[in-house]
Amino acid sequence: MSPTIFILLVLAVQHGATLFLPDSPELRRLLDRYQDEMEHNRTSAIRTRRAIPWSDREEILNLHNKLRGQVYPTASNMEYMVWDDELERSATHWAEQCVWDHGPHDLLMSIGQNLAVHWGRYRSPAYHVQAWYDEVKDYTYPYPHECNPWCPERCSGPMCTHYTQLVWATTNRVGCAVHVCPRMNVWGEIWENSVYLVCNYSPKGNWIGEAPYLHGRPCSQCPPSYGGVCRDNLCYKGDTQLPQRPETEDMNEVEKPQVPVQDHTTTTKPAPKPKPRPTAPKKPSKPKTHGSIYLAQNINCDTKMREKCRGATCNRYKCPANCQNSKGKVYGTNYFDVQSSICRAAIHSGVINNNGGLVDITRHDDFPFFDKDTRNGIETFRKPNNVCLLTPVQSVNCFTKLVEICSFTNPSVTCPRVFCPSGCKDSPSYWAPVVGNKIYLDSSSICRAAIHAGVIKASGGYVDVLAMKKKPNYVGAVKNGIKSERYQLQFLVW
Repeated sequence: MSPTIFILLVLAVQHGATLFLPDSPELRRLLDRYQDEMEHNRTSAIRTRRAIPWSDREEILNLHNKLRGQVYPTASNMEYMVWDDELERSATHWAEQCVWDHGPHDLLMSIGQNLAVHWGRYRSPAYHVQAWYDEVKDYTYPYPHECNPWCPERCSGPMCTHYTQLVWATTNRVGCAVHVCPRMNVWGEIWENSVYLVCNYSPKGNWIGEAPYLHGRPCSQCPPSYGGVCRDNLCYKGDTQLPQRPETEDMNEVEKPQVPVQDHTTTTKPAPKPKPRPTAPKKPSKPKTHGSIYLAQNINCDTKMREKCRGATCNRYKCPANCQNSKGKVYGTNYFDVQSSICRAAIHSGVINNNGGLVDITRHDDFPFFDKDTRNGIETFRKPNNVCLLTPVQSVNCFTKLVEICSFTNPSVTCPRVFCPSGCKDSPSYWAPVVGNKIYLDSSSICRAAIHAGVIKASGGYVDVLAMKKKPNYVGAVKNGIKSERYQLQFLVW
């Protein structure tokens, strides 16, 4: 199955009001209030749990600065961004409310905010940050071009306000939080165990009708307070990198990869939060036992793609048995029109059989027409319109490398989900090398890199892969009984 997920991005806040300076007493008073509330609510805890691990904080911050430094046309006044603990605390307070909207309202007058939520397949916070930046394709400097910032009332067109918030030149502080919400109302649908990302920005910017930065030679119009220092095309004050800190497993509450959750078909009790160290299913290839399901949405035989795929990508769905003879129509073969039945299209493609199963969907650009065909007992129809592609999980061995199944072409390339067998941990490194740590060289063994990253155990399991651009270097580390090497080039496994 193609690894996909329904990613929802809410527009960046754009309320036009008084602009507070970075250290204004009004902003500090509001932030302190949320800090006090959070500390009061956690007095019963033995140790304070962070809302986001230190490694993710560093990745979010580094990605913000990398993207800010590479804007086109170039920016003459783009400031280097630093992490702000108070913004992180206010983001944590709001993320824990599990409300799919910007807030709290009194704080929004002083900060900017980007939101994202997903469930199903694991996504790192940096994935959402990159998705915010990718809205640049719908933005023409210095003014929006065909952007639609009004959601959810008018959310059919493109939007670019996440991008403009991320590259707002005078916004130089960010703080983010991730929270797993047992139940969350996302535009009328209840998502269980949804992963909520909140990023708060200061000083506030993103004003409607204004350009996010001044065009010109990088750092040529930096504020005097930066003293003329330029780093990676950004106005820079000094060594403001996040210091390295040790992490323990109880420091944070973050998303874990593909965790079985309680079935809520017979009870209304909210789903429990994932445990700190979930164990992978021992035999993922066999049917799930009664009482637990994978992070997938149950649908019926006639559910259409257009009913569920409302964004650029879609969630994972679980089809019931005996859909082969249902009435749901299917338009196309291999690629399907959005009015097609998800489950019957999956049977037609051979992704699942009449016993049902898990299906992933990937949205594609418009096709001029869809051919008809008869496969696996299902006859399809000819029709023009939008396209979806269904692909099965791909089995690999301990020596399979990413470059063999998913060569990098661009940041949005979709790699197949793979299933790793057991026993890869002890495979010889000269046949199944692992190069890197968290982000890996594309010549690494997928399965051994997944064990090294803690995504699966030595007993094997499902692995999702995201192809990324080349890195200048890769560090080595010893994790989970596997020693990785140092080098360069890359892919990321979850």
